[in-house]
Amino acid sequence: MFLLPKSPLSTLLRGFTDFHSHILPGVDDGVPSLDESLAVLRRYEELGIAAVWLTPHIMEDIPNSPSFLRECFARLQEAYTGPVRLHLAAEHMLDNLFEERLAAGDVLPLMQNHLLVETSYFNPPMDLNGALERIKSRGYYPVLAHPERYGYMDRDDYRRLKERGIKFQSNLSSLAGAYGPAARKKVEWLQKQQLIDFWGTDLHRLHAFEAVIKEKVKKKGLGLRVEG
Repeated sequence: MFLLPKSPLSTLLRGFTDFHSHILPGVDDGVPSLDESLAVLRRYEELGIAAVWLTPHIMEDIPNSPSFLRECFARLQEAYTGPVRLHLAAEHMLDNLFEERLAAGDVLPLMQNHLLVETSYFNPPMDLNGALERIKSRGYYPVLAHPERYGYMDRDDYRRLKERGIKFQSNLSSLAGAYGPAARKKVEWLQKQQLIDFWGTDLHRLHAFEAVIKEKVKKKGLGLRVEG
């Protein structure tokens, strides 16, 4: 472990692709304004981050439509002229709205064929395995967002999911203990077992992100992805 401020952050995060963020302004519980979105992206530039996937929520409580999110994304693209590459996807809650959208093909994937999904932190959906299989039947790779945060999952659950071809996206902030010791222990185990496919910040607010990057995180083996 090492303290980030003692090492250049640009070295740690140079070329990093953030696969999970809530930077698209004013659409969910993430960044509320265009000005703050631009401030986040300027900070990403300073850190050497190469690309970011904006993954706003689509869920029954926040029923964003892909067409609406594309319109909001176009406005951000017009306002931002810096070097960080911006991509649009969504974080889909596995609920009834998701089932309707999936059946209609009305979803926002990562990299064309990866679908970022989440569940309640406390309980699985009634048919988790069935939902994951339906995603695959539509030609997508399911990517489970922040698996370390699901209190109902244990190591055997993670192994079974990986055996079934489910990919994992973990949060850098979990390594810093932002979600408590249980999530930190889980993400460290997932990292050690090389089960994490993608890393993200899950950034909702700039000040919270700044607090996280000043904490201790593991540098070796982070699996930071550089997008070509």
